[in-house]
Amino acid sequence: MARVAFIGLGNMGGGMAANLAKAGHDVRAFDLSEDALARAEGAGCLRSADAVSAVEGAEAVVTMLPAGTHVEQVYASMLPACAPGAVLIDCSTIDVATAKRVAQQAIGAGFMAVDAPVSGGIAAAAAGTLTFMVGGPEDAFARAESYLSAMGKAVIRAGQSGAGQAAKICNNMILGATMVATCEAFLLAEKLGLDAQAFYDIASVSSGQSWSMTSYCPVPDVGPDTPADRDYEGGFAAALMLKDLRLAMQAASDARAQTPMGAKAAGLYETMVAQGEGAKDFSGIINQLKP
Repeated sequence: MARVAFIGLGNMGGGMAANLAKAGHDVRAFDLSEDALARAEGAGCLRSADAVSAVEGAEAVVTMLPAGTHVEQVYASMLPACAPGAVLIDCSTIDVATAKRVAQQAIGAGFMAVDAPVSGGIAAAAAGTLTFMVGGPEDAFARAESYLSAMGKAVIRAGQSGAGQAAKICNNMILGATMVATCEAFLLAEKLGLDAQAFYDIASVSSGQSWSMTSYCPVPDVGPDTPADRDYEGGFAAALMLKDLRLAMQAASDARAQTPMGAKAAGLYETMVAQGEGAKDFSGIINQLKP
């Protein structure tokens, strides 16, 4: 087993670091939160005083941070302290341009680097069933794969540096837009006198079927257990969905791509978050669509 540095122990990173420790790795963890560090220690990680001391001697460095600015700051401070030959794995969801830039900085300094954002949410992070979308050179992917496999059920290389982030934001643009459409359909069905369960039974096996319908139904007491059954608590926060949609809209602008549905979904989530509902699950957007 290897020594692994893990920087960023929030809702997602905490579970991921715990799974690396569970797999037998020597995990040196750092976060600004004392509570997060204490939880990581309880899960078998060793706490570090700062990011620089965490990466010293580590064969792999995993970062899970809120935004691109944080990733750039951490990389600037830790690169001089990283062990020769280390593979750097950034699992944060950030913009494509920053992902490419920090990867090139790492590669230029003699390290291997990949961007590896995740899909699956907090429960999957804790259970070790995440999906990783990875961008980077083939040799770097080969080095990173075993570490990512300890934290997830699927590890898929999307292409060169930045491709993992591109896949993540495109995937979540689909998710955000289809959730809105799913909510609209349930509300229209109700107005037309359809029973929600009856409509679910039909749509879930018809052409309207989607992940938002069958795995994450936004209507309480219909389909599998979802945050809708807990007043939209837990799950994937609307504020995080908005973050991903903003990244998608930025990428679309840079690429001159037409994304009208993505833009409309982003606008609706902007309103939801502005009304103080950002901590609620993103499927709570259904309440924004009610008269």
